[in-house]
Amino acid sequence: MSATASRQTLTPTQIAQYHRDGYIVVPNLLDDGEVDRFLANEKSPPDRSAGKYLRVHTVDPVWESVAKHPNVAGIAKQLVGGTPMIVQTMYLPKGPGGTGIALHQDTHYIKNEPNTLMACWIAFTDTDAENGGFTVVPGTHTRPLMTVRKNTDTSEHDTWEESYTLRDREGNSSKQHMYRFKIDVPDDQVVKLSIPRGAGIFFHGMLIHGSFGNHSKDRDRLAWAVHYVREGTWVFREDIQNLVKAL
Repeated sequence: MSATASRQTLTPTQIAQYHRDGYIVVPNLLDDGEVDRFLANEKSPPDRSAGKYLRVHTVDPVWESVAKHPNVAGIAKQLVGGTPMIVQTMYLPKGPGGTGIALHQDTHYIKNEPNTLMACWIAFTDTDAENGGFTVVPGTHTRPLMTVRKNTDTSEHDTWEESYTLRDREGNSSKQHMYRFKIDVPDDQVVKLSIPRGAGIFFHGMLIHGSFGNHSKDRDRLAWAVHYVREGTWVFREDIQNLVKAL
């Protein structure tokens, strides 16, 4: 954390809002210098050959510093109810014309037991509906896992398919075929958020969320995300089972 940044904590009112709505937007998680440092690092990153795509935080000190930042991991500790463990990290750049991620619940992708999954998505540029910012369906974290289908709308959302190995606590393995999930939600239930540079949204792993395409002419939408679970939680996917203590 830079010398100019101040450590943040949530108030009881903010924590209640998170539990009611399934998310909360927090300004000024990172200062301009911290954002600039990350973006400069991405222009000339260190060797990451020892770390896979979702575990760059284990090989890149700049990614690690954001995932363990007192404002990020500290607030995650308040919300997850214990020590936050880093599951995965992702850089999410989206230039003009880029596609978004269809509405989904993260627990579909990251089975965990007990389900303590949560995330923080941080804006590295000003983000809004025009440039493909973050969207949520408030309150849906209280629902069970919803029925999903494969996304086929490639004009707005990306698509992929891949099989992952799952391993339970007893060491039993199985395969799960995953694809870009999509949950159908009426348009009037979807809230398109504006999240400024340096701010972040903390959200529950069961919250329905996603993003749309970047329809601006010249505005990048740069963002970064980290997923946490509470210490003691079992994550089933083998590729992200080696959790890292955030605090």
